[in-house]
Amino acid sequence: IATSHHIGLHRLPPILRAFNAQYAEVDLDLHFMDSEQACQLIEQNELDMAVVTLPFEDSAKLEFIRVWHDPLMICCANDHPLSQLDKPSLRDLIRHPAVLPAHGTFTREAIEKALGKVLAELSINLETNYLETIKMLVSVGIGWSLLPNTMLDMSISKLSVEELSLQRSLGIVYHQERTLSNAARALISELEASA
Repeated sequence: IATSHHIGLHRLPPILRAFNAQYAEVDLDLHFMDSEQACQLIEQNELDMAVVTLPFEDSAKLEFIRVWHDPLMICCANDHPLSQLDKPSLRDLIRHPAVLPAHGTFTREAIEKALGKVLAELSINLETNYLETIKMLVSVGIGWSLLPNTMLDMSISKLSVEELSLQRSLGIVYHQERTLSNAARALISELEASA
């Protein structure tokens, strides 16, 4: 199976611990990769399943099971000028550089749709596929970003921008025409129970 780095670090550990305790005889072959790559490999029948950020578009070949809603929050360094504003607006955001997920990722696609017409005015300092790296860059003042609410802590400020409300779905992906093993079905049950 495959998982994204974010899910593998922040969501899967307790589930894998419970699964491993109950099914110790199952050998997990776990691959960390971008959600988009995992979906492609499942489509090509090279992976059984993935636990990733779900695509926004339906697929003729893939089955999606949403496990978690994952709200994305706008954030910046605690000493960033945006953190000093009572009610920052979308216009305030575009006056400052951003650090965003890389082009081609499902999360970037969601951000681009939410930003709409102001996207062309946005100054992007850096792009990366790793949300933990984005969090570090935001915390040192490189720019503002959108991160999962579950990642936010006292090292960065959460901003409330009325015009920008965003969430993504995290969950299971598998090929519609592939018969899942008993182990895969057991893991799916464990994941669904954690929601």
